[in-house]
Amino acid sequence: MTTADPTAAGVPIGPMLSMYDPIFIGIDEMRRPVYLPLIYRNILAAGEPGGGKSGLIQAIGCHAALCDRTRLVLLDGKQVELGMLAQAADKFVGPDIDEATITLRRLQQVMNNRYSWLLARRRRKIEDHDDVNVIVVIIDEIAYFSATVGDERQQREFIAFLRDLVARGRAAGIVVVAATQRPSVDIIPKSMRDLFGYRAAFRCTSSGSSDIILGDGWSSSGYCATEITPTSQGVCYLIAEGGTPRKIKVAYLTDSDIAHIADYAAWTRRAGRGGSSSPTHGLAA
Repeated sequence: MTTADPTAAGVPIGPMLSMYDPIFIGIDEMRRPVYLPLIYRNILAAGEPGGGKSGLIQAIGCHAALCDRTRLVLLDGKQVELGMLAQAADKFVGPDIDEATITLRRLQQVMNNRYSWLLARRRRKIEDHDDVNVIVVIIDEIAYFSATVGDERQQREFIAFLRDLVARGRAAGIVVVAATQRPSVDIIPKSMRDLFGYRAAFRCTSSGSSDIILGDGWSSSGYCATEITPTSQGVCYLIAEGGTPRKIKVAYLTDSDIAHIADYAAWTRRAGRGGSSSPTHGLAA
């Protein structure tokens, strides 16, 4: 997580972005722009409804949609949060836990294939110079798939595949962005929470919920999402692995903004436009 000087060279400008570029996500308390280097990391956003989680995942999703050599996989039980980006995605899953689990299983196989490819080349991670697409997996409302629909077996299976992707996917060029309105240990076990390099706590109703997102003890140290007022939509505490929570305000994209970005991203991804290969090619490398 970096606070960049907008006058300094560091964020390349060109016809296409890259997931290896830092992502602009908002401003800090001093009104300085905040950029998130998300490659080789995952991010978890949680907090009460209306807190602004969707702003964060839309900012990341729109950046990914505009990136060269990047594939989008979207899972959204509500459909409308990520549905506007569906035309730029390789895969969009609505309220169907079986399809969601099959999609995660396919991603797991892609991940395993990539590690076999790296092992054969005596390498440890996918890098920018490789002709390999970054896969960005965005899941809006983990609880829908892990605790609301389906039976216990289906929910356990979904969580198992998700945990594996979060744990092993980073070096294989698979980035997971996940959000939930229910920050509780039954939805986000500590063993899974700690696998997310970035965690964003939007307004919560209890200090315990805030700590479930940020980590044990941060609320007693003065970093508690309960102090974020209900009118401060888009404000959150963002923590990076090994760091201290920082209060930021996430950038906001209107529905019109997202629609225009999705239209342009879909256009660039058509054959001959210089973007990622066609979504009809599936989830291959």
